[in-house]
Amino acid sequence: MDGHLGNLPLATGVFQTMGFDKLVEEVHVMGRDLVDKVRELIHEGNVQRIVVKDEHGNTFVEIPVTVAAIGAVLAPLLAAIGAISALVAKFTIVVVRNEPKPPEGGQPVP
Repeated sequence: MDGHLGNLPLATGVFQTMGFDKLVEEVHVMGRDLVDKVRELIHEGNVQRIVVKDEHGNTFVEIPVTVAAIGAVLAPLLAAIGAISALVAKFTIVVVRNEPKPPEGGQPVP
């Protein structure tokens, strides 16, 4: 058993940064699931940056996700990530997200 259950990642961690307006999440995935997970993250609306690292912490690719760049860069970027995923068995994807801002004078929206 490789610690991987179906399409679920090995582990996920969420860390709050000092600015309190961004969330940093680490997702551990197997090489065969890397492209699908990156594609899924790119299509989420609140992702600012995706960093793909190997199991030793070496950064393979860092992707600033902007709405304008998604269409033009997505296909070649995913092809490059697919080629990288053949080299290493386990990856860590670091995801920087925008945290939803609470409404003026109110509690955060659940």
